[in-house]
Amino acid sequence: MTEYKDTLLEFPCRFPIKAMGKDEDEFVAHVLNLVTPHFPEIAENDITTRPSKGGKYVSVTITVTATSKLQLDAIYYALTDSERVLMAL
Repeated sequence: MTEYKDTLLEFPCRFPIKAMGKDEDEFVAHVLNLVTPHFPEIAENDITTRPSKGGKYVSVTITVTATSKLQLDAIYYALTDSERVLMAL
């Protein structure tokens, strides 16, 4: 019988987490505050930001070394629970 695997990822792996929201009220710091409890060793070069064309929104991408699907699920729950995060990918 084939064992069911609920992810195609092989852990540990580098994984980009992206959050988008309004570019106001320290949004980048807010995203970092949500991600850091799950991935405490984030280096400065692991973080990239990109403003929207009109400058009203910003996307924050943090590339982490994930150790499990549960760890990734936890961070996505934290991001999507935040009213300031409009989209998490």
